[in-house]
Order: sequence, then structure tokens, then C-alpha cells
Amino acid sequence: QVQLVESGGGLVQAGGSLKLSCAASGRTFTSYAMGWFRQAPGKGREFVAGISGSGDITTYTDSVKGRFTISRDNVKNTVYLQMKNLKLEDTGVYYCAASRYGWGKQGSYDYWGQGTQVTVSS
Repeated sequence: QVQLVESGGGLVQAGGSLKLSCAASGRTFTSYAMGWFRQAPGKGREFVAGISGSGDITTYTDSVKGRFTISRDNVKNTVYLQMKNLKLEDTGVYYCAASRYGWGKQGSYDYWGQGTQVTVSS
């Protein structure tokens, strides 16, 4: 069982930056690939970024490449999403998730956090 708690969301102007954190419980953090997803108002949940268990492989959806960076600290059991040059369309609830099988967009994502709101204003 893995419990995930996100933090770091908030209100930011377009062009600004935010860094999301996701703290995980449990002693087997490195066994899980991690991912960040988001859900905009009235839309479905979409994959944003993923990172392997060791942290050496990352992947991003095209719309955030070059602006977002996913990373993890396997000592602190935490995964991060650094977001720069934020755009209005980045607004949404951001969720982190842990995948026991597979990684990236095709991961199983068996455990989810409660989400943190990111609002980008003009």
C-alpha cells in the first residue's frame, strides 16, 4: 500500500513558476514508477510526466516539454514537478500516482494522491 500526498499548488500568473511535491509513504518507493497527471475543468484526466523508479528515465506529454521537469528523491520518498513558463491551459487539478507495473503513459498507476489545484491567471 502506498499513500501519496501532493502539495505546492496555488495561483500563479501566466509565465510564472510553481513546484509541486508528492510525498509517498512506504518502504518500497523505488519499486514504483511515478507520474503526474492533471485534470482541467470539464475535461478528462491527462498524463503530464512520468519517471522511472530509479529516476534515470523521464517522459513528458508534448505540451509541457521544455517547461516542466519531473524528478524524484528516493531518500525522501518524494517526487517533484517543477513547472516553468506556465500557461492558462496548464490550469487544473494535478495528481501524482504510483505505478507498480510499467511506467510513463502506460503505467498501471495503482495509487493516487488527492490532488492539488494549480490556477494560472492572465
